[in-house]
Amino acid sequence: MSEPVSERILRAIHVELGASAPAGARVLRNVAIPERIDPGGLAILRDGEPGEPAVSLSPLMFHYRHHAALDLVVAGDDPEARDRAFARLKGWVSAALAVDPTLGGLCDWAEPLAAAAEIVAVEGVAPFKAATVEIEIHYASPDRLV
Repeated sequence: MSEPVSERILRAIHVELGASAPAGARVLRNVAIPERIDPGGLAILRDGEPGEPAVSLSPLMFHYRHHAALDLVVAGDDPEARDRAFARLKGWVSAALAVDPTLGGLCDWAEPLAAAAEIVAVEGVAPFKAATVEIEIHYASPDRLV
């Protein structure tokens, strides 16, 4: 049985981000935010939503504009250091996906969209800065179950 196109694309994004992650940062997939945030930050890729496809006929093809989510998190008591680390993570995501936006031909295009960050304070731990960056992925599949 063949693996869905969307899974191959998401795995390729996870591998690309993991291979190019900044020093000290960790890249995970589909997990809850852990209690401990690595010094260089944390990125968690989530499968997201493929949305309703456009359909073309002859041959039958489903065209998706999938929105995966990438949670970026940086912790620390020093606001300036935290902001710099967070900016570095955002720049890394853009640069990593710009190298090959087609992910070796797996999709038509993948790119991160702008995201607003927020500071989150939880009692007993250092404050953290977080944002969810949507990654818009354009691809087609002959199978509606992508």
